[in-house]
Amino acid sequence: MNETSVNSGTLYIVATPIGNLADISQRALDVLSQVDVIACEDTRHTGKLLSAFSIKNSTMSMHDHNERQRQEHIANLLQEGKSIALVSDAGTPLISDPGFHLVRHCRSLGLPVSPVPGACAAISALSVAGLPTDRFSFEGFLPSKSGARKAVLESLQHEERTMVFYDAPRRAIDTVKDIVSTLGGERYLVIARELTKTFETIHSDKADDFLIWLEQDANQLKGEMVLIIEGYKADANDIPPQAINTLKLLLAEMKPKKACAIAAEIHGVKKNALYDIALSLK
Repeated sequence: MNETSVNSGTLYIVATPIGNLADISQRALDVLSQVDVIACEDTRHTGKLLSAFSIKNSTMSMHDHNERQRQEHIANLLQEGKSIALVSDAGTPLISDPGFHLVRHCRSLGLPVSPVPGACAAISALSVAGLPTDRFSFEGFLPSKSGARKAVLESLQHEERTMVFYDAPRRAIDTVKDIVSTLGGERYLVIARELTKTFETIHSDKADDFLIWLEQDANQLKGEMVLIIEGYKADANDIPPQAINTLKLLLAEMKPKKACAIAAEIHGVKKNALYDIALSLK
């Protein structure tokens, strides 16, 4: 295997393990060894990773609170011909982690930005979820407060793609309760907790039964978690909110029969189901 050659003036986005240190790639190790500086969320956390692989290199902190200040300094180093690696505490940087502003700034200056692929908790969990992966949406972290969390879930009520979230296990019971109340107890869920670590757990079930399982095992409320929710499956008689809104607008201008026919054609639903709604609105 040829050793990676690090180019001067390049920002490398380096994925690191999400748990098992053996998951780091040889290319990632080569880049981390050869760059001039490693920018990391937590220098102490990254220091442990570097120490495990006997990598002695300079580090600097770059996190949510100082990214805007650091981006100019890092860009200047790159323009001077220095090579820099960006890492997060675990997994692929920028995936619900700092780095977006830095990467956008560097690209706006025409500076090279190169990915060094590797572990990502969201993709790892999705690969073992047993849910459709041809289309999926990554929704990041759910809000910590129930009201805001319910609002997010309600906005995704008719999302047909598999949905991937990050969440804190200590909130898992409250989160699943909110899923039951907004999406229904029949919605299929997968929780992937502590991926690639000693106590890795991947569990799937309907939301109602999932809640019982969580309440019976306090150990499942620890560590780090990926939550995956089955996409919405439309029933033949289900009427999406958009169709009802269209129907209301049309009813103000025309008779119910014609309004239902137009709304049905626009949204691909049954006219008869719309007609029952139209009568209730008149």
